[in-house]
Amino acid sequence: MANKLLIRVYDVGLGDCIYVRIPGESGKNDDAFHMLIDCGTWSPETLLKAALTQLASELPTAGNGQKKRLDLVVVTHEHKDHIAGFDPALWEVFDVGNVWMNCAMNPKHPQAGKTRKIRAVAEKAVAGLAALGPALSPRLAELISVFEIGNAGAMKTLRHALLPADKEPTYVHAGQTHEDLGIALHPDAKIHILAPEMDFDRFYLGETAQANLKGVIGSAAFAAVDTMQEESGIALAPALQRMPEPKNIAPAAFRALRARMQSNGLAFAELDGKLKNNSSVVLLIRWKGKRLLFVGDAEWHGAFKEGKMNGSWNVMWKERRALLSEPLDFLKIGHHGSENATPWDMGSGKPTEEAEILNAILPRPKAGKKQTARAVASTERGKYPTIPRGQLLKEIASRVDGATSYAADLLDYKPKDMVDFEAFEREWLKDLQPPRTDFERIRKNVGFIDVTFD
Repeated sequence: MANKLLIRVYDVGLGDCIYVRIPGESGKNDDAFHMLIDCGTWSPETLLKAALTQLASELPTAGNGQKKRLDLVVVTHEHKDHIAGFDPALWEVFDVGNVWMNCAMNPKHPQAGKTRKIRAVAEKAVAGLAALGPALSPRLAELISVFEIGNAGAMKTLRHALLPADKEPTYVHAGQTHEDLGIALHPDAKIHILAPEMDFDRFYLGETAQANLKGVIGSAAFAAVDTMQEESGIALAPALQRMPEPKNIAPAAFRALRARMQSNGLAFAELDGKLKNNSSVVLLIRWKGKRLLFVGDAEWHGAFKEGKMNGSWNVMWKERRALLSEPLDFLKIGHHGSENATPWDMGSGKPTEEAEILNAILPRPKAGKKQTARAVASTERGKYPTIPRGQLLKEIASRVDGATSYAADLLDYKPKDMVDFEAFEREWLKDLQPPRTDFERIRKNVGFIDVTFD
């Protein structure tokens, strides 16, 4: 088994925890390269702890004989469902050789300075919104929870606790390979980084958004990218400051002010969320002619436009098309099956750029031919209405091998949000879907999905 490349997608609820084992020259487990892509969840940590325990059982013993060797941890981006598992107590058993993080996570990266300003504003705005308590809408309450998940603690662990004291994480960007980053692999293996681009502000924030945001944040604060100033805080426009007590203000005016504050806070939180998704490290692993793509939560926003906010998929299609445009043998479906994270025509059948991308990476099988590509979704119904999107999963299933119908296994299934389930999944439940972690646990009572390649 160790002489096969293994992809193990763990069921951690709504989150990503993906183990990849790349065989070495001898084909033995000790000689293989062991890597983990993300470790997070929106769900209770019970499943995540079980996944890490299982992972430890697969790994060889490190040189000191006391811990389990994990050669590389890749942190695609800074969201709870990708980093919540980086608790030092959960990682005491692992000896980690390298940590890759995206370039926008580097607090000193000059070409992500404007993006970091927006993040600081979003955090302050959301902190002000938290004071509204019961007055928050469900959507705002959910967004606030994103900023209250201990991201700072997880990032501290990633930067200072996983690696030896004399080693730091590597902040990666598109165009690099494992060789550029000092990692040795079997000659038949290569890891390409397809995203994000190094000039993060230019590609994903864009000049138009930067210009529009100056009026809210203030030109002086927005222009400054000094790390010390960022850490000391930014003065916000009055509507984004902490909500005042309603002493000398009419109730109607207070409600209007509160609504405006909620609107501004929501806008900044959602913008920060998009930028984080589009900062995802995207990996293309090549192994003996096979092509395996791991996309994190990279989004697509329509065709690439210079100076505009762009989705990561659209930037990749412009800048990295030579590597991206050939058929895949494996796709880790982006953003837990969200409709904004896989380029597709949303069922329109129109010749859009998104359809072009999907047809390139997962072409439909020719008449009389069986599709051999595989795809897996790590997902759970909840949090966001279109995660997962049943119609999208049905579309992907028509292009891959290993798809199945879960209808018979879900007769007693009761999702957390029945309304969203009825709107975005029920109609397609009887149709084929790619393997997905939540339904495989119901169907087989297993905690992971394995895909192997010789």
